[in-house]
Amino acid sequence: MADKKSRTKYIFVVGGVMSGVGKGVTTASIGTILKSKGFRVSLIKADPYLNVDAGTMNPTEHGEVFVMDSGLETDQDMGNYERFLNQTLPKENYMTNGMVFKYVIDKERALGYKGKCVEPTYHITEEILRRINESVKKTNAEIVVVEIGGTIGEYQNAIFLEAARQLKNKNPKDVMFVMVSYLPTPSSIGEMKTKPTQNAVMQMNSYGVSPNIIVARAELPIDKKRKEKIAHMVGLLSSEDVIAAPNVSSIYDVPINFENDGLARRILDHFNLKPKQKDLNEWKKVISKSKKSNKEVNIAVVGKYFDTGDFVLSDAYISVIEALKISGMHLGVKTNLHWLNSKNFEKSLGGEVKSLSGYDGVLVPGGFGETGIEGKINAIKYARENKIPYFGLCYGMQLMVVEYARNVLGVKDAHTVEINPKTKNPVIDIMPDQKKKLEMKDYGASMRLGSYEAVIKKGTVAFSAYKKEKVLERHRHRYEVNPEYVKMIEEAGLVFSGKSPNGVLMEIAELPKSVHPFFLGTQFHPEFLARVLEPHPLFTDFIKVCLKK
Repeated sequence: MADKKSRTKYIFVVGGVMSGVGKGVTTASIGTILKSKGFRVSLIKADPYLNVDAGTMNPTEHGEVFVMDSGLETDQDMGNYERFLNQTLPKENYMTNGMVFKYVIDKERALGYKGKCVEPTYHITEEILRRINESVKKTNAEIVVVEIGGTIGEYQNAIFLEAARQLKNKNPKDVMFVMVSYLPTPSSIGEMKTKPTQNAVMQMNSYGVSPNIIVARAELPIDKKRKEKIAHMVGLLSSEDVIAAPNVSSIYDVPINFENDGLARRILDHFNLKPKQKDLNEWKKVISKSKKSNKEVNIAVVGKYFDTGDFVLSDAYISVIEALKISGMHLGVKTNLHWLNSKNFEKSLGGEVKSLSGYDGVLVPGGFGETGIEGKINAIKYARENKIPYFGLCYGMQLMVVEYARNVLGVKDAHTVEINPKTKNPVIDIMPDQKKKLEMKDYGASMRLGSYEAVIKKGTVAFSAYKKEKVLERHRHRYEVNPEYVKMIEEAGLVFSGKSPNGVLMEIAELPKSVHPFFLGTQFHPEFLARVLEPHPLFTDFIKVCLKK
C-alpha cells in the first residue's frame, strides 16, 4: 500500500446488530478528533450496492445524493465527512461494489488481466486496495478512516472486509477495526443488553478480523459494568476500548463525547502515535454558541418529498438541514425547520398559502418532477409579495424565475420544459447537449455536475454575502434559465447577480434589497459547501434576515 516511510494508518469502521446506527457520523467524528490532534486525515466510504454511483437512486429511499467537486454523485455520508472535516475530499474517497466490479469487468474485457481467471478474491480485493491507495496518494493522509457500508453478516459488504483483512495481514501494526454496534434497552426489561453486540463480534471474527474498539450506540451512555462485560466477552479488549455513544441532541456533539471518553487516545495508543498540539476548542466554541442563546428562527421548507413520513426528511434534504443549522450555530440562533408539503398550496392563493406569514423565512429546496410544482410557485409568489425572506435552491430558483415571468412580466404560460415540454414560453429550458443525452436515455452521471465558477455582480445581495467577485459552487441539474428570456426578465426588475464566466448561464437570481429584504435563488447547491467551522455565506445572510423579521 503506502510508502514505508509514510507508514499510513488505516481504520476500518463497520456496523453491528442493525443498520442506521450512525457509522457515518462516527467515521466523521473520528476524523474530526484525529485532525484536531494535528494529523492529516482522509475519510473513505465503501458502499456495498451495485449501483455505479448514487445518482440514480430515489432520495426518499436512499437519502440525499451528495455531489463532490469532481461531479461524482455519492452517498450522503460523504457530506458529513466534508462538513465535519472542513475539507474537500477527492473522488477517490468514494467507491461502490458496482464501481469496483465494473472496473474489473471492463478491464477483463479489454484483456487487462492477460487471459487470467478473474476472481473476486484476488482481483476485486486488489482493486479495492488500489483505490484506497490512490486516495492516500491524492490526500497525503497520515490516517485513513474507511467506512464499510451495511452491517456485519451481510453478503454484500463481505468483499470489503476481505480486502481489509488482507491489508491487516500485510500491515498488522498499521490497521485497526472499529465496530459501531447497537445496545438495545427493551422497555419490558429496562436493562441495556449486550448480547446482540457479542453476537455481532462473533460474526466479525468469522471474517478473520476482530474489533479493536467498540462504539456502543444506545439511548443512554453505557455504564462501566457493561463496558467491562463487553470487553470480557469479546476478549483482547480493555473496558477503555468500549466507547459510549448515547443519543445526543446534535450530531456535532458526538466528537466532543468521543473525546471525553478517550477515543482519540485509544486510537493513537494502538498506532503508537503521539498527539500534536491541537484540540477541539474551536469546534466546542461553535457548538456551544447556539446553546447559550434564546434566539430562534422558524423556517418553512416547502417541498415534495414529504409523503412518506418525517423519517425521510432528514435524509432527503440532509445538506440543506445542516447548512441552516450550521449558520444558525455561528449566529447563536436555534434554527427550527417546518416541513410543508407544497401540494397544500396548490388550490389558490386564498387558501393555506397564507400560513406562510407565520414563518420567519421560506426555503424551496432542489428536486425533480411536477409533483406539487404549482404549490411551490404559489408559495414563492406569496413570499415575494409579502416581503417574507425567500431562499430558492436549484429547482427553487428555476420556479422563482417562472413565478416572476408569470406574475410580474405577465407571461401567464411561462414554464419549465421539464414539466411542460410544449410550453410556448420556456423560461427554463434544457441545454442542447442534455437533450441528446435524454434522447439516448443516458441518465447516470450525465447532468451538469460538480464545481463550476460563477461571477458575482457588485452591489447585490449575493456580493454582500460572498464579498468577492468569483466563487466556485457545486451543481446537479439539467435545466437552465433560457438565455432568450434573460434581458426581458432583468428589465422587469429581477437581477441575475451571478453568471457563468461567459455570461450565458444564470447562477443566481435576486431582487434588490430596496424591493425585498431577501428574495434570492441559486442554480447551484450551496448547501454542499457548508462546513461546521465554515458556514456558507448565503445561508448565514438568509438566517440574519429571518432574524430581523
